[in-house]
Amino acid sequence: MFVLWKDHTGIEEAQRLNEAARQWKGTDYTVYEGGIYSSEWFWSKILHILKTDNAVRESAFSWVEHCDWIPALLTGNTDPLVMMRSRCAAGHKAMWHENFDGLPPEEFLASVDPVLRGLRQRLYKETFTSDIKEGYLIGEWAETLGLGRDVAVGVGAFDAHMGAVGGEIEPYTLSKVMGTSTCDVLVAPMKEMQGKLIRGICGQVDGSVIPGMLGMEAGQSAYGDVYAWFRKLLVWPFEAIIANQKKLDEITHLILPKLSSEAEKIPAGKTGITALDWLNGRRTPDADQSLKGAITGINLGSSAPAIFRSLVEATAFGSKKIVDRFISEGVPIKGVIALGGVAKKSPFSVQVLSDVLNMPIKVARSDQAVALGAAMFASVAAGIYKKVEEAQKAMGSGFEKIYSPDSASVSIYSDLYKNYSKLAEFIERERP
Repeated sequence: MFVLWKDHTGIEEAQRLNEAARQWKGTDYTVYEGGIYSSEWFWSKILHILKTDNAVRESAFSWVEHCDWIPALLTGNTDPLVMMRSRCAAGHKAMWHENFDGLPPEEFLASVDPVLRGLRQRLYKETFTSDIKEGYLIGEWAETLGLGRDVAVGVGAFDAHMGAVGGEIEPYTLSKVMGTSTCDVLVAPMKEMQGKLIRGICGQVDGSVIPGMLGMEAGQSAYGDVYAWFRKLLVWPFEAIIANQKKLDEITHLILPKLSSEAEKIPAGKTGITALDWLNGRRTPDADQSLKGAITGINLGSSAPAIFRSLVEATAFGSKKIVDRFISEGVPIKGVIALGGVAKKSPFSVQVLSDVLNMPIKVARSDQAVALGAAMFASVAAGIYKKVEEAQKAMGSGFEKIYSPDSASVSIYSDLYKNYSKLAEFIERERP
């Protein structure tokens, strides 16, 4: 049984974890998770399922991240008590830290909810970075994949973190995986980050991206999904009326490109519309999946392209909130690298993002930056290169395009960002 990352049903459980961390008289175990635990993460989802599904609670022995399961399956080491666990997954989502001697202690977990009692001993203590070899392909998988049994398999990590490596991330360069949501990744030398705790992000973990560096994660719960929602809204009447599925698919496929081309013709600041991108809650800064989106300033003259433009601007403003948080916490952003479907397919949204951030954005050339990053890690695990940085230099595909901010739009968006911030404050303060 797998639970997807975008499952937010554990909102109440996340709140309980945060309350316990504050009320607990010992260590705050959210301190390396940005200080706020999210419903998108390990313990929230486990607790929600244990509380709501008796069959699973009575049958489940342990819980495994997908990026731990696949290498374990390929190497034949699926015993959850001994399989090698990802530093990336454990550190960013499960409150693992070497200062805690691993996962949070039994006493804390039981204080969150007694149903968690005894689980910690059926999980793990050690974690590993993805340059480490987990083992070799077992016979059935070597045969299935048409590979030799001497193929090394490395420890897993999350897709966005490997994508950051494949996109040639460097210290203090923000890697933005722009897809249905975004995952924003930063790395910095450990010695330069000593004593810094970044509030409201998705964790800071030694070696979660590049071994030997601190990996920091942030992101937005919806990005491309915001655009897809608006498309679904517009296409609904056609779905109800048109019986020809092929024709319906053709119409649906054309909507976002047409909206983008028409929205691009509207000058920045001329829609009069301000939107808020929390349609799937807020991932960062300061995780809160109970928050909702909003669109304000519409009237009878508001067109679909104008509303779409406001949504694109809203996702860019949400990205700026993340950048502003890192900078305010003393972590500089020296550049931006974009990868993923939105970065490749939507020049309009990337240009708006560049204007809002007032930063150039380099788009990674590789169509499969995550797979490329995984290959870079594999090359180190297999002994071809000694360090991930060496693999990046040898295997990197470079960048296909650089978007530069338009000076006229930058000043306009600086004012519109204030409107976005006011709307965000209002929605958060006045929500039901």
